[in-house]
Amino acid sequence: MIEFKGVHYPKSVILHAVFFYLRYAVSYRDLEEILAERGVKVDHATLNRWVVKFAPLIAARAQAKKRRTAPSWRMDETYIKVKGRWTYLYRAVDRDGQTLDFMLSERRDLLAARSFFRRAISANGVPERVVIDKSGANLAGLQAVNTILKFTGSGRTIEIRQVKYLNNIVEQDHRFIKRITGPMMGFKAVHSAAATIAGIETAHMIRKGQILANGETAFQIFARLAA
Repeated sequence: MIEFKGVHYPKSVILHAVFFYLRYAVSYRDLEEILAERGVKVDHATLNRWVVKFAPLIAARAQAKKRRTAPSWRMDETYIKVKGRWTYLYRAVDRDGQTLDFMLSERRDLLAARSFFRRAISANGVPERVVIDKSGANLAGLQAVNTILKFTGSGRTIEIRQVKYLNNIVEQDHRFIKRITGPMMGFKAVHSAAATIAGIETAHMIRKGQILANGETAFQIFARLAA
């Protein structure tokens, strides 16, 4: 259970506020106004603290509970502005568009790519193949992972394909993330950006049906992950 002790608002209010921010294209000041119209007075700084604190905790539970994904992956990066500078959001989906993993990085290089692939494999298992763009860093990162698998695993390595049109599915999937982050006007710190994006990705996973619904609404699924 995620601990809500020490907060001065009901758990349901916090979860509704966090979910609405992560699911819909609103700013903290927009959300502050929306809540005030419903009789809940909470300032935008408090809303920010709630998102940064609770979003990554719920995201971790969503990652553990998501439906099984396909062994054919599509990986790409998109850009997120943090402290006025562009950072790199590494993302991977399977052949059906289901979210596998994501990672915010200040660099776009071999070390970042290798870290992302190792993280995604840890959460989802070793894929049969991964489609990437023409990035030399991503290719080198996958090759480094293959070297590790060759000598420490079963000997089976990952098939690497660099075919741009096959990556359209992940490029299209970036759009939801960008649509939600757009009104946020950039982030002030990397850790808060990573926490917020983890929550946005979770809301997107719920929207795509990756968490078993049991007849629940999207918010009810989100709240169950926090239970």
